[in-house]
Amino acid sequence: MVFSGIPFLFFFLPLCLILYYAVPFSWKNGILLIFSLIFYAWGEPLYILLMLFSTLLDYTNGRLMERFGTTKLRKTFFLCCSICVNLFILGFFKYADFAVSLVNSMLGTRITPPGIHLPVGISFYTFQTMSYIIDLYKSEVKAEHSYTAYLTYVSMFPQLVAGPIVRFADIQEQLHKRTITFNGMQTGFLRFLLGLFKKVLIANQVGALWEEIRMLGTANTSVATAWLGALCFTLQLYFDFSAYSDMAIGMGHMLGFTYHENFRYPLTAISVTDFWRRWHISLSTWFRDYVYIPLGGNRRGIPRHLFNIAVVWFLTGLWHGASWNFILWGVYYGILLMLEKYIWGKALAKLPKLLQHAYAFLIVVFGFVIFAITDWNALGTYIYLLFSFASNSLADTRFLWYLGNYGLIIAIACVLTCPIYPWLCQKALTLSRPKRRFLSAISGMAILLLFVLSTAYMVSDTYNPFLYFRF
Repeated sequence: MVFSGIPFLFFFLPLCLILYYAVPFSWKNGILLIFSLIFYAWGEPLYILLMLFSTLLDYTNGRLMERFGTTKLRKTFFLCCSICVNLFILGFFKYADFAVSLVNSMLGTRITPPGIHLPVGISFYTFQTMSYIIDLYKSEVKAEHSYTAYLTYVSMFPQLVAGPIVRFADIQEQLHKRTITFNGMQTGFLRFLLGLFKKVLIANQVGALWEEIRMLGTANTSVATAWLGALCFTLQLYFDFSAYSDMAIGMGHMLGFTYHENFRYPLTAISVTDFWRRWHISLSTWFRDYVYIPLGGNRRGIPRHLFNIAVVWFLTGLWHGASWNFILWGVYYGILLMLEKYIWGKALAKLPKLLQHAYAFLIVVFGFVIFAITDWNALGTYIYLLFSFASNSLADTRFLWYLGNYGLIIAIACVLTCPIYPWLCQKALTLSRPKRRFLSAISGMAILLLFVLSTAYMVSDTYNPFLYFRF
């Protein structure tokens, strides 16, 4: 199944690129569309019909809004038709089981949950289609007349199943006119490889340790081991999700498209506010532009501002999954953002940078424990382990064994969460030409070595999931 890992994408991409480069420009969208539909249908053969329905709905409403939306009331009608149907589809497939279990727990009923399988990437492509109709309503984009182009935008395989969330306004012109250059192909390929290395060589390795620590019983987990597990999941999620974004952005460059950055070294943030300017940028800006600002933002007084933050972060948590832990995770960040804004934000800004980094990092690591564990009892147990200083050992031989076996990869991962690579690239530009050539040769050999290692790990590992595929 394509979405169980990256090998299918890894071998699927060259064939797509060969045909894509070989055909004239007028055929390129068609080739891209065909491969995108094959890519999605390989893992979701039935639910591809759902995506086709969703795109046809918004495309049709967009054309109707353009032709008959001569008044605000008519435009609002077409907007509501799209938004309501999209949200109903997303709600039904993503939250039906959760809603049934909630009704059963509140009313004592025994309604059988429908057991609906979640279509891969539905949260991402639903937000993309909604961005189109909302921006059209606000006259920020023109209605797309080509259904093929619109379907290509939504189904484009580089970012279809796990983002970044690409807005139609950012890509409409490129759908009809784009330049494919050798430099773009080279840059995109290197960016794709960077994502591959991050996913296979870092995310999968620290993720294996997290899975092992999570399965330990209370009696076998020291405080240090529990925090090590939390750190490993944080690193796994960051390198896993940012790796997919790197691969998507890289593939976009190879195809002639430009996607916005989705991560800007978020684990180096100095506050919670700063973290959310750097983490999953396409999602946070989507909620900012389509929920927070329309609600009034911070322009209607403190009580309304607090309410708007609460709404946005409740929805952010809920977007990630139909489980109470995701809602709690959203509430956790909503409260922290309120406190930073109105209670301790100014005091925090006066602290030394090192303390600001430590404050934000600990909040993020603890927050991802809430994010990682969906079972309520297991979550409570793990949080207890993190703070059981009096009743549990601080460290044990198991913790030291983990450090001995995984310490190097964890240290490398921590270093790479910092902007080391851009700094090195900037320094390289100041070198003389002979030194740059030597450095390029060394870099080429290093990339070749990492590629061989990544391929070897992919062959030996049968389980290479991208964590955000489940959202």
